[in-house]
Order: sequence, then structure tokens, then C-alpha cells
Amino acid sequence: MLLDRQILYLLAGIGALLLLASAITAVLKRRAPAGTVPPVMANLDARVKAWWIMVAIFGVALAAGSVGSAGLFALVSFFALREFVTLTPTRASDHRTLFWAFFVVIPLQYLLVWMQWYGLFAILIPVYAFVLLPIRSAAAGDCERFLERSAKIQWGLMVCVYFVSHVPALLMLSIPGYAGQNAKLLLFLVLVVQLSDVLQYVWGKLLGRRKIAPTLSPNKTLEGFLGGVLSATAIGAALWWATPFTPWQAALFALLITLMGFFGGLVMSAIKRDRGVKDYGTLIEGHGGMVDRIDSLCFAAPVFFHLVRFFFT
Repeated sequence: MLLDRQILYLLAGIGALLLLASAITAVLKRRAPAGTVPPVMANLDARVKAWWIMVAIFGVALAAGSVGSAGLFALVSFFALREFVTLTPTRASDHRTLFWAFFVVIPLQYLLVWMQWYGLFAILIPVYAFVLLPIRSAAAGDCERFLERSAKIQWGLMVCVYFVSHVPALLMLSIPGYAGQNAKLLLFLVLVVQLSDVLQYVWGKLLGRRKIAPTLSPNKTLEGFLGGVLSATAIGAALWWATPFTPWQAALFALLITLMGFFGGLVMSAIKRDRGVKDYGTLIEGHGGMVDRIDSLCFAAPVFFHLVRFFFT
């Protein structure tokens, strides 16, 4: 995949952005009073360093092809589901059910992605896992809050595994005139989603005044939302050359991705507020947990995948 010149252009652009962010962070740190680092600056510095690591891992996964992409996102799903289950605890009687979720369903789902077996990939979790895992929980004989416990496991599987698996599944799409180039489609999705998050944060810090969802995400502002969505949509439209889309189609897909990403972030924030925590975990310095980093991607990926499959294959 890394032999594709357009992929190299995209990765070089990402590297240039990170270099610019690193340079800006270094300048701002130098301007800070001696011996002091403002909390916002420390957080920004940690975020940029974490981005370098994540981009490097993502690049290695792309270089490894479909195996690397499926393996990377399988690990992402594993850590995300672990955080989700930790935040929404179950009972000891569910441990064997969770064993099946982690060590059977996740590997099988991503094996199907690698095999490009769309028919079973699309229904494994929403049909078979949905049916079989509650049966395993019921067999334990623990009826206390059974519906709530089963819903937690099923919801975690849907969001952290099923939704996320649609990212590497983009490689299985057979798009006329686009054979062997699907990695760029994967990059387009991830890049637009993550840039939307970053740009919403930046616009919010620069111009944010009116809270858009104060009870769910106090730091999100209307100005940040509009600025981030419009900026990321414009970038998505400008990247049409790396996709099978025309410029206006790329803009529409980018807009859809940013909107789904925003609402995905709100939904996952609602769960955090319900549990009384700020982040899902501390796995990624400056970003919180794995779920905090992929919450937007979770909701954008399946919608993007199925619309592209419906209209372009």
C-alpha cells in the first residue's frame, strides 16, 4: 500500500501537520514563564506526542496491508471493549460470557474482515453474538439485573468491535476503476474524522462562546462545532483526488463523516457522564482512553462503509 504515490502524499501531509504542531508547541513552551507549563500547554504537548506515535503505528499497519490493518483495529477493539466493560461493570457470573466476547467474537470478526467475507462479517455480532452471548449468561443462573448486564455487553460489542471493524472492512469493497486503492479510502475516513475532532477543539479554544451540549460535553461549543465541521468538510472535498468520488461527493461524505463523528462523541460522552468519569481510561497520554480517541470513528465508520458500498460497488 505504501508504494502508492497518493498514499505517500497523504502520509507526508499528515507528517507536515504534525511537524507544524510540534513547532508551534515548542515555541509556546519557550514563551511560557520559566519553570512553569500551563495545563493547556502540557495537554497540547502530550496530545501532539501521542499523535506521532499513533500515526507511526497506523503507517506500519498500512505497510502490512490487509493483515496489518485488521490486526491493528482488532487491538483497538480489544482495548476499547476492555475500557467499556471496566466503566460499565458486570457481575462475576458474566466472566465466561466476556471471555467469549474478547477471545472468540473479536478475533472471528476481524478474521472475517481479513477474509473479506462480507456476508458473515455483517451479521456475526448483530445476529449470532446477540443471540448466543445472553444464552451463555443465562446458563450461569444469575438473574439479578440480567437485562442490564446483557445490554452492556451487547452494546459494548456493537460500538467497540462491530462499528470499528468497518474501518479495515473498507479494504474489501470492490469499486470499479479503484481496484487496489482502498487504503486511500480508509485514510480518507480516519483523516477527516480525526481532523474534525482536532479542528473543533481548535476553533472552540479560539472562538468558542456558546455551549452546544453543556450536560454531555461541557467543552464543546457551537462555534467550535461549526468551525471544525466546515473546515474538515473543506479538507475532505480537497482530498477527492485520493477517493473514487467527485469533489462534491467527497464534500458530502466528509460532511456526513464529521456529523456522525460529532454525534458519536456526544453519545459516548453521555455514557461517561452517567458513570461520573471524565475519560474512559488513561491509555493514550493527553487523549484519555482508547474509546475517547475513537468515539467519533465508531459512529462514522459503519455509515460511511455502507453508503460507499451501496452507491459505488
